[in-house]
Amino acid sequence: MRCSTSRCPHTFGQGYGLDLCMLKPKPGLSRLATSPDSMEASHLVSMSSPLVSPSQSRLKYMSLGVLVLQTTSLVLTMRYSRTLQGEGPRYLASSAVVLAELLKILICLLLIFYDHDFSFLVLNRVLKEEILNKPMETLKLAIPSGIYTLQNNLLYVALSNLDAATYQVTYQLKILTTALFSVSMLGKRLGLYQWLSLLILMTGIALVQWPSESLDGPAPTPLSAGSQLVGVIAVLIACFSSGFAGVYFEKILKGTKQSVWVRNIQLGLFGLVFGLMGVFVYDGERVRESGVFQGYNPLTWTVVALQALGGLVIATVIKYADNILKGFATSLSIILSTLISYFWLVDFDPTSVFFLGAVLVIAATFLYGYEAQACHLPPATAESRLETHHLP
Repeated sequence: MRCSTSRCPHTFGQGYGLDLCMLKPKPGLSRLATSPDSMEASHLVSMSSPLVSPSQSRLKYMSLGVLVLQTTSLVLTMRYSRTLQGEGPRYLASSAVVLAELLKILICLLLIFYDHDFSFLVLNRVLKEEILNKPMETLKLAIPSGIYTLQNNLLYVALSNLDAATYQVTYQLKILTTALFSVSMLGKRLGLYQWLSLLILMTGIALVQWPSESLDGPAPTPLSAGSQLVGVIAVLIACFSSGFAGVYFEKILKGTKQSVWVRNIQLGLFGLVFGLMGVFVYDGERVRESGVFQGYNPLTWTVVALQALGGLVIATVIKYADNILKGFATSLSIILSTLISYFWLVDFDPTSVFFLGAVLVIAATFLYGYEAQACHLPPATAESRLETHHLP
């Protein structure tokens, strides 16, 4: 059987993801990142040695917990923050996207600073050599950065109109779009199980979106303002943009030696520009009336922090996780989102058809990752080509 995978950016639907398959190790970042060669070597060693130390096992399941917590908390807090009825105006989603980009840049700067023994001179030299002195390489990232900025804004639109459970399941369609773009743009080959998993995935998502009134009686009265059609369209566009931007990002950066932190600074700089344009084009009047930080509260800042840290959290834990664990994380996140939406947010009334569709989506996620695992792909490479942070 021919073995291959497709690349997806993000992260958990939430901004651009980290290009972990091209991550180059540096002494100070050995705890956060590793190179494809070293990951493949360590993976082959682990394949030849069935014994796993207790500490490695603990780290493996800790990484599972972190992935589930980050994915679920971002979706739920974003949904809650967009539907919470409070005094004053609601915060601007476009401004939250800009702040998340700014926070990502600051974090990446700190990581480079730490990597070079807290030397301002070396930090200045790295930024000058890798960004200012390579304008064409930097400009290449304008396209994926603009798409990621659009995608981040669309996720706010989606979660303003869809419950967290429906959003979580539907957003898994990005696996399909990434696979298709990888086949068409990079010439990747998918195995039989992967094509089968994509067919199951489409079936499951179609069932999740099936009109509930035609099967289980009259549709329940919506508990929050919004249009499900608008939410679904926003998710679909986000899935296609996520797939295209991720594959395009891989295509233009393949073979470069820049660190993942430098790449994310480059993406973030363009993201700031595009994000600020969105703020003043679409929300300029509201900004002039009430300011950029209108409607901000601790929950809003939590959403911004989770969105900014999502990809970095994955970069930290992914060396301990594999495709099978990623499937568990996705499944647990969908289940938790469903339960919390039903019992806490009280904005979701599940049907038997929804549960059938969700089970098919979870099964497709496992099946897609199983073939990559069976082909002995490096864990981080398989992960980076399946999912992104960004999230969202």
